[in-house]
Amino acid sequence: MMLIEETTVPDAALPVDDLKAHLRLGTGFGEDTTQDEVLSGFLRAAVSAIEARTGKILITRSFSWTLSFWRDRDGQGLPVAPVTALTRFALVNAEGEARDVDAAAWWLERDSLNPRLRARGAALPVIPHNGTAQIEFDAGFGASWTDVPADLQQAVKMLAAHYYEYRHDTSLSDGCMPFGVTSLIQRYKVMRLGAGSRR
Repeated sequence: MMLIEETTVPDAALPVDDLKAHLRLGTGFGEDTTQDEVLSGFLRAAVSAIEARTGKILITRSFSWTLSFWRDRDGQGLPVAPVTALTRFALVNAEGEARDVDAAAWWLERDSLNPRLRARGAALPVIPHNGTAQIEFDAGFGASWTDVPADLQQAVKMLAAHYYEYRHDTSLSDGCMPFGVTSLIQRYKVMRLGAGSRR
């Protein structure tokens, strides 16, 4: 299975001014934008870390997902949430030739925790031998920062501030995340039951 982010978070969607205020840099820097690029980088890192921990996409963008087998032919769970649109579903054979699956054969079950590609008939179509299914979709809470739930907004700012304040400290362990951040994102984390199943 391979998930590819086809589009990135636009610079305009990043809350640089909010982070400045959080760091109490806003008044000190006035209209100075010399720190903006640095702060944008830490915001992107914080967004990525929180998305990885929760399986929730904060700012809407496009993804493509390739898989070689169905976990459940009645309905395949998608790797992230919330999914707002499923834009393409194709089967690719061993020679790399893609064939779009008729939209009448499937539907998107929207769910804030576990969106699924569902079959309209008895089952999802068979994936070709040595082939793959390719699913393209849009996911995220919205295109604007204000669409992101308030607790996740706060978690991003806190984590970006943590990265900024400890940017020269190489002694922090990998994956270090402040307790305040982990408590804010706890209710969004994906629960895994059984052998890698996503719920």
